[in-house]
Amino acid sequence: MSRVIRRAEVNEELNDERYLWADWPAPNNIKALVTTRKGGLSEAGFSSFNLGLYSGDDQDKVRSNRQLLQCDLDLVKTPLWLKQVHGVKVANARTDRQETEADASVSLQSGSACVVLTADCLPVLFCNLDGTVVAAAHAGWKGLAAGILEATVQSMAVPLETVMAWFGPAISQQYFEVGPEVRAQFIAEDAGSETAFLPGEGDRWFADLYSMARRRLHRVGVNHIYGGEYCSYGQPELFYSYRRDGKLSGRTASLIWIDV
Repeated sequence: MSRVIRRAEVNEELNDERYLWADWPAPNNIKALVTTRKGGLSEAGFSSFNLGLYSGDDQDKVRSNRQLLQCDLDLVKTPLWLKQVHGVKVANARTDRQETEADASVSLQSGSACVVLTADCLPVLFCNLDGTVVAAAHAGWKGLAAGILEATVQSMAVPLETVMAWFGPAISQQYFEVGPEVRAQFIAEDAGSETAFLPGEGDRWFADLYSMARRRLHRVGVNHIYGGEYCSYGQPELFYSYRRDGKLSGRTASLIWIDV
């Protein structure tokens, strides 16, 4: 059985090695961060702060890691952990059930945290300039092509010019090799997206998830975009990467919430 972690067991000062806070000019009541792989209870290849319940790790250890996160951040409500399927559904962090099939969530209520799990895909956190709505999206290339970012922004139901976005850690272009069909799919919709691809060996291409995400957000009128400085593949001391580690890869969490 998983061990219940009490608030008293958590250090009074937040464990800095477990979290990287978003560096963006969001309103003061907005809290946004990404977890690292440090400071948790998982072992071996999943070492150590793995938050992916279905990653192949010991589920009791993952549940304990999730409890630790909730205690660390003093969240009054369990974050909405999604069953991510590379689609475009956006869940409601306050009303939907745990493990709802969706690749994004939105929240207008303080204390109801939106969270997505990644291990190379791009996590995008959103809020508006007034700090009244937040959202989180999981965007791999399939989700980007399907329109998950556009669907998430639409679900926020605020003027587009007031939306802010922060990009968490994803695989960087130098490590993200894709086939010609991926490039063709993006260029067919937006010819300018060819700038997000560099030629590799044979018919292979190296895709820039960050660039593609920025283009899609700019096209719908979201221009306050921050982050994008990390690489999940190239920073193994901080992040999990499925392309690098395969089935032994854990999952990083990106969270955003309106503070109580």
